[in-house]
Amino acid sequence: MTDVIDTNTSNPGIVVLKQKIHGLPAEEYAECLRERLPDRTVTLAQTPVEERELLANAEIVTGYSLPTGVSLGPDHDVSTDDPVVANNLSLFGCVYAGTGHLQTEAFETADIAVTNASGVHGPNISEHVIGGILSFARQFHLAWHRGERSEWRSFQSYELKGSTVCILGLGTIGMAVTKRLKPFDVHTIGVRYSPEKGGPTDEVVSFSDAAVYDALARSEYVVVACPLSDLTAGLFDAEAFRTMPPEAVLINIARGPIVDTDALVRAIQTSEIRGALLDVTDPEPLPSSHPLWDFENVLITPHNSGHTPQYWERLADIVAENVRRFDTDDPLQNRVI
Repeated sequence: MTDVIDTNTSNPGIVVLKQKIHGLPAEEYAECLRERLPDRTVTLAQTPVEERELLANAEIVTGYSLPTGVSLGPDHDVSTDDPVVANNLSLFGCVYAGTGHLQTEAFETADIAVTNASGVHGPNISEHVIGGILSFARQFHLAWHRGERSEWRSFQSYELKGSTVCILGLGTIGMAVTKRLKPFDVHTIGVRYSPEKGGPTDEVVSFSDAAVYDALARSEYVVVACPLSDLTAGLFDAEAFRTMPPEAVLINIARGPIVDTDALVRAIQTSEIRGALLDVTDPEPLPSSHPLWDFENVLITPHNSGHTPQYWERLADIVAENVRRFDTDDPLQNRVI
Protein backbone atom coordinates (compact mmCIF):
# COMPACT_ATOMS: atom_id res chain seq x y z
CA MET A 1 0.00 0.00 0.00
CA THR A 2 1.38 3.43 -0.99
CA ASP A 3 0.52 6.49 1.05
CA VAL A 4 -0.73 9.63 -0.67
CA ILE A 5 0.71 12.30 1.58
CA ASP A 6 -0.43 15.87 2.00
CA THR A 7 2.57 17.32 3.79
CA ASN A 8 0.69 20.55 4.42
CA THR A 9 -1.79 18.85 6.72
CA SER A 10 -1.75 20.06 10.32
CA ASN A 11 -2.21 16.52 11.63
CA PRO A 12 -0.33 13.74 9.79
CA GLY A 13 -1.29 11.24 12.52
CA ILE A 14 1.33 8.70 13.52
CA VAL A 15 4.37 9.21 11.30
CA VAL A 16 6.48 6.19 10.38
CA LEU A 17 9.97 7.13 9.21
CA LYS A 18 11.16 5.16 6.22
CA GLN A 19 14.13 3.59 7.97
CA LYS A 20 14.65 -0.10 7.25
CA ILE A 21 15.72 -2.54 9.95
CA HIS A 22 17.14 -6.04 9.42
CA GLY A 23 16.23 -5.73 5.74
CA LEU A 24 12.51 -5.39 6.55
CA PRO A 25 10.68 -2.62 4.65
CA ALA A 26 9.08 0.18 6.66
CA GLU A 27 5.89 -0.27 4.61
CA GLU A 28 5.22 -3.51 6.50
CA TYR A 29 5.64 -1.73 9.82
CA ALA A 30 3.18 0.98 8.84
CA GLU A 31 0.64 -1.65 7.79
CA CYS A 32 1.03 -3.49 11.11
CA LEU A 33 0.28 -0.25 12.95
CA ARG A 34 -2.79 0.40 10.78
CA GLU A 35 -4.15 -3.05 11.63
CA ARG A 36 -3.78 -2.33 15.34
CA LEU A 37 -4.96 1.27 15.22
CA PRO A 38 -7.82 1.28 12.67
CA ASP A 39 -9.19 4.58 13.98
CA ARG A 40 -5.90 6.43 13.66
CA THR A 41 -4.09 7.83 10.64
CA VAL A 42 -0.71 6.18 10.07
CA THR A 43 1.46 8.02 7.57
CA LEU A 44 4.60 6.55 6.05
CA ALA A 45 7.05 9.11 4.75
CA GLN A 46 8.42 8.01 1.39
CA THR A 47 11.50 10.25 1.18
CA PRO A 48 13.82 12.14 3.57
CA VAL A 49 12.19 15.38 2.38
CA GLU A 50 8.76 14.07 3.32
CA GLU A 51 10.09 12.92 6.68
CA ARG A 52 11.24 16.44 7.52
CA GLU A 53 8.03 18.03 6.27
CA LEU A 54 5.83 15.67 8.29
CA LEU A 55 7.89 16.16 11.42
CA ALA A 56 7.05 19.86 11.37
CA ASN A 57 3.54 18.93 12.59
CA ALA A 58 3.73 15.36 13.89
CA GLU A 59 2.90 14.58 17.51
CA ILE A 60 3.83 10.87 17.44
CA VAL A 61 6.74 9.54 15.36
CA THR A 62 8.35 6.11 15.20
CA GLY A 63 11.63 5.13 13.57
CA TYR A 64 15.30 4.53 14.18
CA SER A 65 16.33 8.17 14.59
CA LEU A 66 15.33 11.65 13.52
CA PRO A 67 16.25 12.51 9.93
CA THR A 68 18.99 15.01 9.22
CA GLY A 69 17.93 18.63 9.54
CA VAL A 70 15.25 18.17 12.21
CA SER A 71 15.57 20.17 15.41
CA LEU A 72 13.74 19.50 18.67
CA GLY A 73 13.83 23.12 19.78
CA PRO A 74 16.00 26.22 20.15
CA ASP A 75 18.49 24.39 22.38
CA HIS A 76 19.03 21.57 19.87
CA ASP A 77 21.83 22.40 17.42
CA VAL A 78 21.58 20.26 14.29
CA SER A 79 24.25 22.16 12.33
CA THR A 80 21.82 23.04 9.57
CA ASP A 81 21.14 26.56 8.31
CA ASP A 82 17.39 26.08 7.97
CA PRO A 83 16.27 23.21 10.22
CA VAL A 84 12.73 21.89 10.51
CA VAL A 85 11.59 22.32 14.09
CA ALA A 86 9.46 19.46 15.44
CA ASN A 87 7.42 21.75 17.69
CA ASN A 88 4.51 19.32 18.17
CA LEU A 89 6.49 16.13 18.77
CA SER A 90 5.53 14.53 22.08
CA LEU A 91 6.33 10.83 21.63
CA PHE A 92 9.12 9.11 19.71
CA GLY A 93 8.85 5.33 19.45
CA CYS A 94 12.35 4.04 18.74
CA VAL A 95 12.38 0.83 16.69
CA TYR A 96 15.53 -0.45 18.45
CA ALA A 97 15.86 -1.76 21.98
CA GLY A 98 18.99 0.35 22.38
CA THR A 99 18.70 4.13 22.32
CA GLY A 100 22.35 5.06 22.69
CA HIS A 101 22.38 6.40 19.12
CA LEU A 102 19.78 9.06 19.95
CA GLN A 103 20.55 12.55 21.23
CA THR A 104 18.84 11.81 24.51
CA GLU A 105 19.65 15.16 26.11
CA ALA A 106 17.83 16.97 23.30
CA PHE A 107 14.73 14.81 23.81
CA GLU A 108 14.84 15.38 27.57
CA THR A 109 15.27 19.15 27.20
CA ALA A 110 12.32 19.28 24.78
CA ASP A 111 10.22 17.11 27.16
CA ILE A 112 9.63 14.49 24.47
CA ALA A 113 8.92 10.94 25.66
CA VAL A 114 11.04 8.19 24.08
CA THR A 115 10.17 4.50 24.17
CA ASN A 116 12.18 1.55 22.89
CA ALA A 117 11.61 -1.91 21.40
CA SER A 118 12.51 -3.90 24.51
CA GLY A 119 10.71 -7.23 24.43
CA VAL A 120 10.81 -7.70 20.68
CA HIS A 121 13.88 -9.93 20.79
CA GLY A 122 12.93 -12.51 23.43
CA PRO A 123 12.07 -15.50 21.20
CA ASN A 124 14.60 -14.99 18.41
CA ILE A 125 17.70 -14.15 20.46
CA SER A 126 16.97 -16.83 23.05
CA GLU A 127 16.72 -19.40 20.23
CA HIS A 128 20.07 -18.14 18.95
CA VAL A 129 21.57 -18.68 22.40
CA ILE A 130 20.10 -22.18 22.77
CA GLY A 131 21.39 -23.06 19.29
CA GLY A 132 24.89 -21.93 20.29
CA ILE A 133 24.85 -23.86 23.54
CA LEU A 134 23.69 -27.05 21.80
CA SER A 135 26.27 -26.59 19.07
CA PHE A 136 29.08 -26.54 21.63
CA ALA A 137 27.52 -29.33 23.70
CA ARG A 138 27.37 -31.66 20.70
CA GLN A 139 30.43 -30.12 19.00
CA PHE A 140 28.60 -29.34 15.76
CA HIS A 141 31.20 -26.69 14.97
CA LEU A 142 33.89 -29.41 14.83
CA ALA A 143 31.68 -31.55 12.59
CA TRP A 144 31.21 -28.56 10.28
CA HIS A 145 34.93 -27.86 9.97
CA ARG A 146 35.82 -31.51 9.43
CA GLY A 147 32.98 -31.87 6.94
CA GLU A 148 34.48 -29.05 4.89
CA ARG A 149 37.61 -31.19 4.63
CA SER A 150 35.65 -34.43 3.98
CA GLU A 151 37.32 -35.75 7.11
CA TRP A 152 35.63 -38.75 8.81
CA ARG A 153 37.05 -38.51 12.34
CA SER A 154 35.27 -38.93 15.64
CA PHE A 155 35.29 -36.24 18.33
CA GLN A 156 34.32 -35.99 21.97
CA SER A 157 30.81 -34.60 22.63
CA TYR A 158 29.13 -33.43 25.81
CA GLU A 159 25.68 -33.48 27.37
CA LEU A 160 23.91 -30.26 28.27
CA LYS A 161 21.99 -32.07 31.00
CA GLY A 162 23.47 -31.39 34.42
CA SER A 163 25.42 -28.33 33.29
CA THR A 164 25.37 -24.93 34.97
CA VAL A 165 24.45 -21.92 32.84
CA CYS A 166 25.16 -18.39 34.08
CA ILE A 167 22.98 -15.68 32.53
CA LEU A 168 24.16 -12.12 33.03
CA GLY A 169 21.11 -9.90 32.73
CA LEU A 170 17.56 -10.98 33.51
CA GLY A 171 15.70 -8.65 31.19
CA THR A 172 13.40 -9.89 28.44
CA ILE A 173 16.17 -11.82 26.69
CA GLY A 174 17.67 -13.31 29.85
CA MET A 175 14.21 -14.40 31.00
CA ALA A 176 13.49 -15.98 27.61
CA VAL A 177 16.81 -17.86 27.65
CA THR A 178 16.06 -19.18 31.13
CA LYS A 179 12.60 -20.35 30.08
CA ARG A 180 13.99 -22.26 27.10
CA LEU A 181 16.69 -23.90 29.20
CA LYS A 182 14.21 -25.43 31.65
CA PRO A 183 13.53 -28.64 29.63
CA PHE A 184 17.26 -29.38 29.41
CA ASP A 185 17.59 -30.05 33.15
CA VAL A 186 20.38 -27.56 33.79
CA HIS A 187 21.17 -25.41 36.82
CA THR A 188 20.84 -21.69 36.10
CA ILE A 189 22.43 -18.69 37.83
CA GLY A 190 21.01 -15.27 37.03
CA VAL A 191 23.04 -12.09 37.53
CA ARG A 192 21.13 -8.83 37.85
CA TYR A 193 21.54 -5.34 39.27
CA SER A 194 18.80 -5.89 41.87
CA PRO A 195 19.07 -9.52 42.99
CA GLU A 196 16.46 -8.90 45.68
CA LYS A 197 13.88 -8.89 42.88
CA GLY A 198 14.56 -12.57 42.32
CA GLY A 199 13.97 -14.21 38.96
CA PRO A 200 13.25 -17.46 37.12
CA THR A 201 16.78 -18.83 37.51
CA ASP A 202 17.70 -21.33 40.23
CA GLU A 203 19.95 -18.72 41.82
CA VAL A 204 20.03 -14.94 41.52
CA VAL A 205 23.16 -12.97 42.42
CA SER A 206 24.36 -9.38 42.07
CA PHE A 207 26.92 -7.82 39.74
CA SER A 208 29.42 -7.46 42.57
CA ASP A 209 32.85 -8.85 41.67
CA ALA A 210 32.70 -11.61 44.29
CA ALA A 211 29.23 -12.81 43.25
CA VAL A 212 29.96 -12.70 39.51
CA TYR A 213 33.29 -14.49 39.82
CA ASP A 214 31.75 -17.18 42.01
CA ALA A 215 29.06 -17.75 39.35
CA LEU A 216 31.62 -17.82 36.53
CA ALA A 217 33.76 -20.35 38.39
CA ARG A 218 30.80 -22.76 38.54
CA SER A 219 29.44 -22.41 35.01
CA GLU A 220 29.99 -24.42 31.83
CA TYR A 221 28.06 -21.87 29.76
CA VAL A 222 28.05 -18.11 30.31
CA VAL A 223 25.44 -16.03 28.49
CA VAL A 224 26.01 -12.26 28.31
CA ALA A 225 22.60 -10.59 27.97
CA CYS A 226 23.10 -7.43 30.02
CA PRO A 227 23.24 -3.78 28.89
CA LEU A 228 26.57 -2.07 28.27
CA SER A 229 27.22 0.31 31.16
CA ASP A 230 30.08 1.66 33.25
CA LEU A 231 29.65 -1.42 35.42
CA THR A 232 29.70 -4.00 32.62
CA ALA A 233 32.20 -2.45 30.17
CA GLY A 234 35.23 -4.74 30.06
CA LEU A 235 33.61 -7.08 32.60
CA PHE A 236 35.10 -10.12 30.84
CA ASP A 237 38.76 -9.37 31.24
CA ALA A 238 41.78 -11.59 31.89
CA GLU A 239 40.70 -12.21 35.49
CA ALA A 240 37.20 -13.26 34.44
CA PHE A 241 38.55 -15.76 31.89
CA ARG A 242 41.03 -17.06 34.45
CA THR A 243 38.09 -17.62 36.81
CA MET A 244 36.01 -19.57 34.29
CA PRO A 245 36.63 -23.35 34.11
CA PRO A 246 38.49 -24.61 31.01
CA GLU A 247 35.31 -26.33 29.74
CA ALA A 248 33.36 -23.05 29.82
CA VAL A 249 31.85 -21.45 26.71
CA LEU A 250 31.19 -17.71 26.47
CA ILE A 251 28.09 -16.56 24.55
CA ASN A 252 27.77 -12.81 23.95
CA ILE A 253 24.56 -11.49 22.39
CA ALA A 254 24.66 -8.16 24.26
CA ARG A 255 27.36 -5.62 23.33
CA GLY A 256 30.91 -6.16 22.16
CA PRO A 257 32.73 -3.89 24.67
CA ILE A 258 31.46 -5.97 27.61
CA VAL A 259 34.21 -8.40 26.58
CA ASP A 260 37.88 -7.40 26.44
CA THR A 261 38.66 -8.76 22.97
CA ASP A 262 42.40 -9.10 23.52
CA ALA A 263 41.79 -11.02 26.76
CA LEU A 264 39.34 -13.29 24.92
CA VAL A 265 41.88 -14.03 22.20
CA ARG A 266 44.47 -14.96 24.82
CA ALA A 267 41.95 -17.13 26.67
CA ILE A 268 41.18 -19.04 23.46
CA GLN A 269 44.85 -19.35 22.51
CA THR A 270 45.78 -20.78 25.91
CA SER A 271 42.66 -22.97 26.28
CA GLU A 272 41.52 -21.08 29.36
CA ILE A 273 37.98 -21.57 28.02
CA ARG A 274 36.53 -24.09 25.56
CA GLY A 275 35.14 -21.61 23.06
CA ALA A 276 32.87 -18.68 22.34
CA LEU A 277 29.79 -17.72 20.36
CA LEU A 278 29.94 -14.03 19.50
CA ASP A 279 27.04 -12.19 17.91
CA VAL A 280 28.67 -8.88 18.87
CA THR A 281 32.34 -7.93 18.87
CA ASP A 282 34.67 -5.08 19.71
CA PRO A 283 35.49 -3.71 17.20
CA GLU A 284 32.38 -4.19 15.09
CA PRO A 285 32.36 -5.11 12.27
CA LEU A 286 35.21 -7.45 13.09
CA PRO A 287 38.07 -6.87 10.60
CA SER A 288 38.71 -9.78 8.23
CA SER A 289 42.29 -10.03 9.48
CA HIS A 290 41.30 -10.41 13.14
CA PRO A 291 42.57 -13.60 14.82
CA LEU A 292 39.11 -14.47 16.18
CA TRP A 293 38.13 -15.56 12.66
CA ASP A 294 40.83 -18.24 12.67
CA PHE A 295 39.74 -20.25 15.71
CA GLU A 296 37.54 -23.25 14.95
CA ASN A 297 36.10 -23.05 18.48
CA VAL A 298 34.85 -19.47 18.02
CA LEU A 299 31.52 -19.05 16.22
CA ILE A 300 30.83 -15.54 14.95
CA THR A 301 27.53 -14.18 13.67
CA PRO A 302 27.36 -10.59 12.33
CA HIS A 303 25.10 -9.04 15.00
CA ASN A 304 22.44 -11.27 13.54
CA SER A 305 20.69 -12.79 16.56
CA GLY A 306 18.06 -10.05 16.55
CA HIS A 307 16.87 -10.88 13.05
CA THR A 308 13.32 -12.22 12.91
CA PRO A 309 10.47 -11.98 10.38
CA GLN A 310 8.20 -11.14 13.34
CA TYR A 311 10.04 -7.92 14.22
CA TRP A 312 7.45 -5.45 12.96
CA GLU A 313 4.55 -7.45 14.39
CA ARG A 314 6.02 -7.43 17.89
CA LEU A 315 7.14 -3.82 17.70
CA ALA A 316 3.73 -2.68 16.43
CA ASP A 317 2.13 -4.30 19.49
CA ILE A 318 4.31 -2.12 21.73
CA VAL A 319 3.89 1.11 19.79
CA ALA A 320 0.13 0.70 19.29
CA GLU A 321 -0.32 0.11 23.02
CA ASN A 322 1.71 3.24 23.75
CA VAL A 323 -0.42 5.28 21.37
CA ARG A 324 -3.49 4.20 23.34
CA ARG A 325 -1.74 5.03 26.62
CA PHE A 326 -0.61 8.37 25.24
CA ASP A 327 -4.21 9.24 24.36
CA THR A 328 -5.37 8.46 27.89
CA ASP A 329 -2.31 9.94 29.63
CA ASP A 330 -1.38 6.56 31.14
CA PRO A 331 2.24 5.53 31.86
CA LEU A 332 4.01 4.44 28.69
CA GLN A 333 5.43 0.95 28.17
CA ASN A 334 9.23 0.76 27.62
CA ARG A 335 9.71 4.44 28.38
CA VAL A 336 13.40 5.38 28.52
CA ILE A 337 13.03 9.19 28.54
